[in-house]
Amino acid sequence: MLWISAWNVRILCPMSSPPTTGNAREIFAKNLRHLRLEKGMSQERLGELAGFHRTYVSQVERCVSNVSFDSAERLASILGTELWQLLKP
Repeated sequence: MLWISAWNVRILCPMSSPPTTGNAREIFAKNLRHLRLEKGMSQERLGELAGFHRTYVSQVERCVSNVSFDSAERLASILGTELWQLLKP
């Protein structure tokens, strides 16, 4: 039986390692906040439109709370973008 650990794969394929610009939650939070501000929208208004409390939006933007895929898609839709764009470094 051949066993290849994630560590070995990463060593053998350095191009497949994750970006060093931050983890997905940090990238999502930064992009969410940037786009929200670009649209001139408050955390309260974004939360209201998405059916969330303002404090939840704040927690997501500060990486305090994890966001589900469903919630992330809802936020992206309200901001007029696709989910993948909020995950793009």
